[in-house]
Amino acid sequence: MTAPTPSSSPSSPAAQPGLDAAPPAVSFWQALAFWLKLGFISFGGPAGQIAIMHRELVERRRWISERRFLHALNYCMVLPGPEAQQLATYIGWLMHRTRGGIVAGGLFVLPSLLILIGLSWVYIAFGQVPLVAGLFYGIKPAVTAIVVQAAHRIGTRALKNSWLWAIAAASFVAIFALHAPFPAIVAGAALVGWIGGRVAPDRFQAGGHGPSQAGHGPALIDDDTPIPPHAQFAWPRLARVVLIGALLWVLPMGVLVATQGWQAPLTQMGWFFTKAALLTFGGAYAVLPYVYQGAVGHYGWLTPTQMIDGLALGETTPGPLIMVVAFVGFVGGHVKALFGPEAQFLAGAVAACVVTWFTFLPSFLFILAGGPLVERTRDHIRYTAPLTAITAAVVGVIVNLALFFGWHVLWPQGWGGPFDAVSALIALGAAVALMRFQRNVIQVIGVCALVGWGVKVLGA
Repeated sequence: MTAPTPSSSPSSPAAQPGLDAAPPAVSFWQALAFWLKLGFISFGGPAGQIAIMHRELVERRRWISERRFLHALNYCMVLPGPEAQQLATYIGWLMHRTRGGIVAGGLFVLPSLLILIGLSWVYIAFGQVPLVAGLFYGIKPAVTAIVVQAAHRIGTRALKNSWLWAIAAASFVAIFALHAPFPAIVAGAALVGWIGGRVAPDRFQAGGHGPSQAGHGPALIDDDTPIPPHAQFAWPRLARVVLIGALLWVLPMGVLVATQGWQAPLTQMGWFFTKAALLTFGGAYAVLPYVYQGAVGHYGWLTPTQMIDGLALGETTPGPLIMVVAFVGFVGGHVKALFGPEAQFLAGAVAACVVTWFTFLPSFLFILAGGPLVERTRDHIRYTAPLTAITAAVVGVIVNLALFFGWHVLWPQGWGGPFDAVSALIALGAAVALMRFQRNVIQVIGVCALVGWGVKVLGA
């Protein structure tokens, strides 16, 4: 399956071919150029990245129809791991087989990894300098506002009726008040969706505008486009993908155990982030509390303040927000001087690469192994209804995360400490800029950083 040639302007004829025909096909290498570009422009966290892909792939380039885009998104939302990166992997796989999925998903991650290794070193080396500390003081409230905006944007898309609102509210109560684990929330939402798909199927229909694409014209992969041969389900193919995936995990883990030992930090990082990749649901915003609990509370690889600073760096770089794990790995490897005091940068860079490998490997396997099943079930409400319900539950999980970060930013010393009114004002201003005036994430973070610098440095 192929895709249309990228173009320079959304309004150009190449970018907007005739609406009465599907766009022209392009080669794998032309698609690769787009995925590389996406890796450098995918700012704004999962909500922003999904919006970018929707605008580029559904509206502008018409690589895939709205209905099939949303069906793939719902599948990615139910998976543990970064849903935006998985969505790119899914579309790349659907278009250009396994290599297309690997390239699309890999290029979504690699630019961010390289940038974060550099920024993490700058943070370690100069983080206590008043200038840098002031910038981060302003960025942290902005991050809280960004998470709130993400909950609003995803909720607007997902919560189409009172049933889905009720699922979102119940998931929030379950995680906030009852401290229910993520897998239990996802399983409960899937059960409700499964029942609801039979009792009230109209309440659990996935979104979509039908073949007309709401005026966008037919897509290259349209609603009625047959499933390509490589996306057809087959047991031998599934077994082959699972076997290769197992080897890609066992071999590097075996090397770590043999050279470092099981209790060594690098090995434990690989093991912990494997669990994070497999056991945490709801995308990047939902996985962060689990990472915080393990990396800060259990292993002590970094401090609570460093974790929030890492999230701020993740928000200001392209790529999945869960790339904050690269920051966690770098700080942990650097501070613990895994290779000796003379090679701290090398230790940090290696640790960042290790945690990135074990965090993202399952994401590729979920798509390459599960994609054929998803394609086969896209027209069956009994399969799509649970995914729709899970998408609604994720909204409640993200709201909980917003409160989690708000508490650490507004009461930096805990409930017994003073309320940070300045941070509250910065957060409020950031929220207004994002949600009322539709400013982009980088602009908001930049202004908030300058405000924080002014408060901490000029006001000192």
